[in-house]
Amino acid sequence: MNFKKLEIADYPALKRFFAHIPYRLSVYSLPSLIAWSNCVFEARYAVEGDRLIIANESQVRPEERHLILPLSLSGDVPPDALREIAVRQGFPRYGFVPGDYVERHRDRLDELFVMEEQEEFEDYVYLAEDLASLKGNRFVRKRNLIHQFQREFMGNGVRVHTEPITAASAPECLAFLEAWCEQRDCDVDGDIDLACERRAVITSLENLEALELKGILIRVDGHVNAFGIVSHLNDEMGILNYEKAFSNVKGLYQFLDNQCAKQLFAGYRYINKESDMNLPNLARMKRSYHPVMRVKSYQLTLREG
Repeated sequence: MNFKKLEIADYPALKRFFAHIPYRLSVYSLPSLIAWSNCVFEARYAVEGDRLIIANESQVRPEERHLILPLSLSGDVPPDALREIAVRQGFPRYGFVPGDYVERHRDRLDELFVMEEQEEFEDYVYLAEDLASLKGNRFVRKRNLIHQFQREFMGNGVRVHTEPITAASAPECLAFLEAWCEQRDCDVDGDIDLACERRAVITSLENLEALELKGILIRVDGHVNAFGIVSHLNDEMGILNYEKAFSNVKGLYQFLDNQCAKQLFAGYRYINKESDMNLPNLARMKRSYHPVMRVKSYQLTLREG
């Protein structure tokens, strides 16, 4: 099987494999796979019958090369087929295997693979209605921060404007991203996660329509101060892939998050906000929005023999 580098031009041909996936893990978003490629890992793919097989190769971390679950137009690929594909292609492991798949096939998987939870890649999932309404005592601090932002910037004249991200406004979002990265030191040596995310956001903004992404931006006094970008995962769940806001504007992030939930998730029951990558501050922030579930991620390593 010859693997081909996953590129933006492949999106139209491959999106049929992602149209009705049964998984809730955000890794299984085609726009995300494309945007995050070419950093630590390079995504490569092959189509074999009604299956899409995706490999993540790495020159930075070659010992971590892996497959993710193949996507089939016929439903779950059974564990025995997973083993056969991995052995045939020379991959020792699968990464980012969703917990729902593991629960459906646990007994057979345990016979064929050594299973380990990838806690840093567990996704946080929320009710869209909760994040749009922010009702109840659980969200009182979020509402207070939004009210402070509104009093400061929306009380005397219209200083704040929210609008969809378009090809025309994408360059302004890119300029904001650079300013945001200067605050966060995205390119500091050793912080490869921030650097990779920056590249993924740039790819997404530059190819918003081609990847069928949606987003909103928030202007304060005419200048972009925040934006959010979302993608489709399955019929009941969308992914909030990126949220960026200047941290020195009190309540802006909470206002952005609330607007994303209201404007970008119509028709979805759940919002997936991806994982915390074992970053304490990020984990604390994600927990503060009261997720209704965590979607587990597993690594499956072939058992010898």
